[in-house]
Amino acid sequence: MLDYGAAAAVAMIVRTGSFEKAAKALHVTPSAISQRVKLLEERLGAVLIERGTPCRATEKGAWLCRHMVLVEQLENNLLEQLPELGEVSKGPVTIDVAVNADSLGTWFLPAATAFAERSNVLLNIAVDDQDHTADWLKKGRVLAAVTSMSEPVAGCDVTALGKLRYVATASPKFFSRYFSDGVTAATVGNAPALTFNQKDTMQQDWIATHLSSACAPPTHWLPSTQGFIEACMLGMGWCLNPISLVQPHIQAGRLVELIPGTVADIPLYWQISRWAERQFPDLKHHVLDIARASLL
Repeated sequence: MLDYGAAAAVAMIVRTGSFEKAAKALHVTPSAISQRVKLLEERLGAVLIERGTPCRATEKGAWLCRHMVLVEQLENNLLEQLPELGEVSKGPVTIDVAVNADSLGTWFLPAATAFAERSNVLLNIAVDDQDHTADWLKKGRVLAAVTSMSEPVAGCDVTALGKLRYVATASPKFFSRYFSDGVTAATVGNAPALTFNQKDTMQQDWIATHLSSACAPPTHWLPSTQGFIEACMLGMGWCLNPISLVQPHIQAGRLVELIPGTVADIPLYWQISRWAERQFPDLKHHVLDIARASLL
């Protein structure tokens, strides 16, 4: 049978990022926390916590943390109906959600805020590429995700949100420097691009679609949605940005489209575990409302 005291220790370490903070939250000593985790890891024959700053859950540790969220919410539901068994936990439940950076920078935060204002639930929002957030669901690291994956992950329901539209932009000065002879496979191959991280293929996909080329331009690495826009306006490089964020800059002349009228539409989906959907129906409600008002 699962040692729930040890499992709770693992979940608190992951939530707080350290053994010391977890011990304080659970009102025990750090050595007691360490001993609980060690015994559970020995029993399971698997490492549950990646020791570091901060401490993180391994894949198996993430599954255990997810289980503890479910247990905590189920216990609270039971105690609300049977108060004779004890007091409902006063601490809020935390839901782990994975979101792509551009959704976080455009439409997702209003949805998250609307949900948070009306519930006693906290959100732990992780950021990853939309093509990879579903992996967080598969590995049990999150209960819900904004993803480009339309096929439901096992145990999850999927709902289409709409499409996030992007345009390729550059500053007028940058455009004059690199594209005075037009935007072609040859000129774009010499113009520095901006790339979010190693998972980001949007710029190369745009080149393949609109210029029929497999060239890989030189690139600056910049993992920030807002940083993309600022660097683009400063003339550091060209890149694709959500049209909702750059349209005012295009209209004001601070940015220009590389090829006017060409867009990239990225379909997005909401995947959430069926258990979480039943327990927190308002989360999906707010996500769908805001997404469908903001996306194509």
